[in-house]
Amino acid sequence: MRLLAIDTALEACSAAVLDTTGGGIVAQVSLPMVRGHAEALMPLVKRVMGASRLAFAELDRIAVTVGPGSFTGLRVGIAAARGIGLAAARPVVGLTTLAAFAAPFIAEDESLPVVVAIDARHANVYLQVYGRAGRVLVAPRIASLHEAGLRAAAAGAPRLAGTAAEWLPPGRPANGRRARSMPAALPTSPGSRASASSRGKRRLLPSRSTCVRPTRSRRTPATCRGDDQAPHNVV
Repeated sequence: MRLLAIDTALEACSAAVLDTTGGGIVAQVSLPMVRGHAEALMPLVKRVMGASRLAFAELDRIAVTVGPGSFTGLRVGIAAARGIGLAAARPVVGLTTLAAFAAPFIAEDESLPVVVAIDARHANVYLQVYGRAGRVLVAPRIASLHEAGLRAAAAGAPRLAGTAAEWLPPGRPANGRRARSMPAALPTSPGSRASASSRGKRRLLPSRSTCVRPTRSRRTPATCRGDDQAPHNVV
């Protein structure tokens, strides 16, 4: 099977061509970026397809990450994948970002659990836990760092993956390094501020600029961006 994979969910714009019949990854390019996916993706796809020496009609399907991640980045990736799929008459398959982080390590050793955590901002993470043979132990959800830490500990020294892996209790990170312990003070985001209590401990307090949902009001705080969205699970 020949597959074109597109990922614009997080702070990178990536594309790869995979041949599962024995060729493995034929070509791949990944450019780190926070913004600019719309301008970078199609030239990047053209570059990858050129390196693979394949035409779009020779692909069997197109895969794309569907979240969680940047709302704008996801729209760019999904739109491009669907456009290519329609033009080449090939099916488009959506893959969650959490599953994409976990898949290589489940394939490497399916006997060990994997905990995936992605920064969801405001001291929360997108969380999913996999057990033996890739069985889902904790379905994708938004969780506080405290809950994520408890879930990771309950999995029993799992392999940790994702952009927020180092915020979880020490385990076996997917990158081979030992993760740091969960910080005593939760990491702050642009929409939150930390203050010291009378006992010397730190707690997270919402700031006046924090909002739950972005609005069209002119008074919408700068911290209320489209990136703070729930996971996208369908193409």
